[in-house]
Amino acid sequence: MCFGDKNKHNYISQHGSSPKRSSRLARQQHAPARGRQRGRCGHGSSRANKEMTSRVLSSPGAESLREAGEVKRAGLRGGRGGRGGRATCCCSRKDGMGDIADGEGSFYSNAEDYWREVPPTVDGMLGGYGSISSIDINGSKAFLQKFLGDGDGKTGTDCALDCGAGIGRISKRLLLPLFKTVDLVDVTQEFLDKAKTYLGEEGKRVGKYLCSGLQDLVPESGRYDVIWIQWVIGHLTDAHLVDFLQRCQKALRPNGLIIIKDNVSYEGVVPDEVDSSVCRDLQIVHRLVGRAGLRIVHAEQQTNFPKEIYQVHTLALR
Repeated sequence: MCFGDKNKHNYISQHGSSPKRSSRLARQQHAPARGRQRGRCGHGSSRANKEMTSRVLSSPGAESLREAGEVKRAGLRGGRGGRGGRATCCCSRKDGMGDIADGEGSFYSNAEDYWREVPPTVDGMLGGYGSISSIDINGSKAFLQKFLGDGDGKTGTDCALDCGAGIGRISKRLLLPLFKTVDLVDVTQEFLDKAKTYLGEEGKRVGKYLCSGLQDLVPESGRYDVIWIQWVIGHLTDAHLVDFLQRCQKALRPNGLIIIKDNVSYEGVVPDEVDSSVCRDLQIVHRLVGRAGLRIVHAEQQTNFPKEIYQVHTLALR
């Protein structure tokens, strides 16, 4: 499953209470001082997180973890009660997460369970940070419009795919204004049902509502000018992310683009047991893109986001 326009912010720092939302965007270096608060590992750690970490480290496919040679503690704001009972101390690796073997099933099912508890609202999709939606959309639009047009080498505007679409926030404000047809995919049926009303009249131009996890999704070959993947790659294992990107490449039209917009950690991989996801550093993301046989044609860092959240980077791939 994959769980897309599900921005991982920490609501606690500004609002003092926790929504039912993810906090994966919270800057890891800010959290250790809060480790005494209701953490999910480290201080007051949960057995489930420790067992998951153990499975990842011992799994046959976790070569990159073993090569890293060390596990260090890093703070990550989070908690249950809606993503973020407050802080969590999580394990950060200096290399990739590896392929979760024994724990792969629970990695996905736990995430699916988490997202079922999130309200189908814009504030729910943005973890209580609904106020940043316009900043996010404007940055994405400026990035995307660099490539769209009718000239030589330009990307067409016939059809786009919104991966991890949630209730359709990105489709409504970014993709539908630019493309003739947009397909939405999300693992949570309730979000897709909400999207049908949230999108209003523009929803008539939605081609497909697909309820699927990205690790299982096979996009239609040659259908899409742009495949937009935002705040969702952390819900895929390394191997599944590489495989999904390869399938996306086959789904592109000539001059098509895959766009990844997501959080990046400052070093290594930071797992979040709360919503069963990870945050990778930029070097690791680049390496996985290369393993998929894709190249980065342009990259930018999103600006004007709150200082307490992770950096967010946007990559255009072909």
